[in-house]
Amino acid sequence: MAERTAAEPAAAEPDFLQSNDLACEAVGGKVIFATDEWFAPANNLLKREKPNFSASAFTEFGKWMDGWETRRKRTAGHDWCVVQLGVPGLIHGLDVDSSFFTGNHSPSISVQAGCLDKPPPFTLEGDRTGMAASDVQLAAVAKLGSEAWPELVCVSELKPGYSDCCHNYFKVNFNHRVTHLRLNMHPVFVLPDGGIARLRVYGVGQRNWSSVSPHQDVDLVALTNGGVCLGYSDAHFGHPRNMIGLGRAANMADGWETARRLDRPKHLKVDQQGILQVPGCQWAVFRLGHPGVISRVEVDTNHFKGNFPDSCRIEVCSLTPEDEAQCISNSWNSGKWQVLLPTQKLRPHHRRLYSEEELALRSPASHVRLVISPDGGVSRLRLWGRPTAPTAAAPTNQEIPASKL
Repeated sequence: MAERTAAEPAAAEPDFLQSNDLACEAVGGKVIFATDEWFAPANNLLKREKPNFSASAFTEFGKWMDGWETRRKRTAGHDWCVVQLGVPGLIHGLDVDSSFFTGNHSPSISVQAGCLDKPPPFTLEGDRTGMAASDVQLAAVAKLGSEAWPELVCVSELKPGYSDCCHNYFKVNFNHRVTHLRLNMHPVFVLPDGGIARLRVYGVGQRNWSSVSPHQDVDLVALTNGGVCLGYSDAHFGHPRNMIGLGRAANMADGWETARRLDRPKHLKVDQQGILQVPGCQWAVFRLGHPGVISRVEVDTNHFKGNFPDSCRIEVCSLTPEDEAQCISNSWNSGKWQVLLPTQKLRPHHRRLYSEEELALRSPASHVRLVISPDGGVSRLRLWGRPTAPTAAAPTNQEIPASKL
């Protein structure tokens, strides 16, 4: 990462970073239009991986950059692109990351939001380095009327891509479902172009639960169904929200992994079930996408071969929004937790399914806590069950009916 000798103290990270990235390519996000992609294509904005830099990397069009970079504009207008979210939902905040764009970053941006009934009939295919939008593409995107979409972020300055200031955070207050974003590069004096490394769109997915049969089992904690991580004890190597992502984990980085606990005893002992008797544990709390009765559980330690937890248990509770806010303020040191899945011995690199007969509870829940002991990594958590009617004690991430805003 590019660094400067004189750096200001790092500011505290905003709370919305605990939410899910609704635009990441790993959940189906994609760029469907961009005015210009001369130096680097706009699809780079949605890569899961952090940006990187190679001083010696060049293409036939110029310096290779791991982000979206347009040519130096010599015509009227400004550069912009349209992003289709992989998971439509409510947006809480944005991270417009300018990493490594230190003399060529976009000087300012704005972001607009749309909610479309169905995806537009066009997208971008292949490597578009060195390309610009055609007249046909411009005519097609004009039908969206995206220039009139409501603003999530008004015209705002972007800081350059040095390590101490590359993350440009914007809190969003917009209580409407979003399916698409328009990211605009705006001029400062005469610079309506430049580069942006990543666009992270943090929020909570929304599903139309009215279309779900009461006899249909669904994964109540899945990112696509509105599940969201609300707190955790440790996330040194991987955030717990990774556990509710799509499919099976690609690697260890695509799961939750904690640091090693430093209070491990010198000599390890096990009980009659072979479970380690050690002090301490690690935990992660999730709000379900919809309150429901959980009937099956999946705990997957895929890829965690020498760093899997020894054991786990799962607890649940039903909280009102007020209860939830109180628990968050107390760092989840309080709560009305009940055991759903009693302590279970885990295995390395193994997908374990627990049936209804192995669960200790059949009551509706709105929140769940996965507890692992003593530490380690879990790649996926699935909680299959049936949604129940929401009550005052059971908030839901109900989808707002799709309509153009």
